[in-house]
Amino acid sequence: MDRLPRIEPPPRVVDASLLGAVVLLLATGAVSLVSGRPAGAWVFDVHAVAGLATVVLLAWKLRRVRHRLRPGALDATRLLSALLGVVATAALATGIWWVLGGQLDLGPWGLLNLHIGLGLVVPVLLLVHLRQRFALPTREATADRRNALRYAALVGSGAVAWQAQEVANRVFDTAGAERRFTGSRERGSDSGNGFPVTSWVADDPDPVDREAWSLTVDGRVGEPLALSYDEVTGGDGGAAERDPDTGVSPADQRALLDCTSGWYSEHDWRGVRVGDLLDAADPDEGAAWVQFRSVTGYRWSLPVEEAGDALLATHVDGERLSHGHGAPIRLVAPGRRGFQWVKWVESVRVTRRRGLGEWIAVFVSGLDG
Repeated sequence: MDRLPRIEPPPRVVDASLLGAVVLLLATGAVSLVSGRPAGAWVFDVHAVAGLATVVLLAWKLRRVRHRLRPGALDATRLLSALLGVVATAALATGIWWVLGGQLDLGPWGLLNLHIGLGLVVPVLLLVHLRQRFALPTREATADRRNALRYAALVGSGAVAWQAQEVANRVFDTAGAERRFTGSRERGSDSGNGFPVTSWVADDPDPVDREAWSLTVDGRVGEPLALSYDEVTGGDGGAAERDPDTGVSPADQRALLDCTSGWYSEHDWRGVRVGDLLDAADPDEGAAWVQFRSVTGYRWSLPVEEAGDALLATHVDGERLSHGHGAPIRLVAPGRRGFQWVKWVESVRVTRRRGLGEWIAVFVSGLDG
């Protein structure tokens, strides 16, 4: 213990470092929610290494302030500080637990959801805390070469620990060894509708009547479309013939669904190519985005070039989609995270600009029902 002060940077440097670590974790955590392609794997690595380094920073911080947290010394300010320490520790612990194969059943939520929730609470508590206790480190402290070496060792140790957990997971054959680069674990691949049913926030509509349902394609197009379920599927739930009126024919696509709640599932999807719908609707030169809207008001947009390769699926592994998985039709967007695969789609709208209200809609859709 006597050597710890020699390793530990000055108090203000530690405090500033914790602030920087929280900002980095929040930023990489937010980006990770929309990163589904292997090219974005570095974001998850940075998030993990930053989290492991934060464990050490938080230990330094708690070691220094532990005497202030005695029951008789607590006031409102220190109670807030204690709460912040508890929530931050819990956020780090749940993340590490997940990486090492841990699981937790919280009804519709799981361990990774708890980690994300705690992580979102930390910056809120931190901002309140900083209003009462914040001081920038001196210029001399930040320019100290020894501090630079300490932080190089800290980050390096975090990277080594991150690699070590992968080896440990494989050696001990834990559930953590099955993770995709996003951290998700395989659930229900090739099992038809047997993969997990999850919904973002409050989306939970009544089953959609296929006979009354129709799919519209409008916006910046020359030929708006309105298609019945039979017209989308070919009339028999998947006929291969091209519809002579719309030029649309059923198509198949193998794609992996990676949910932000911590699981992934790969399937053979069947439906209609969005590119075929766009060709039939004839987008104008100003078309840049394609928005997919659910019966709940939930919506998400893809760049028009990417949208052309997406699928609006009516079947999975030869089975008709179940209601929980988005029947009568859902978006299949390879390389995108699960919450971007809009379920219960009723309209496709071609636009010049992306609607900024989408980020609000994904959190409030379904709340009025």
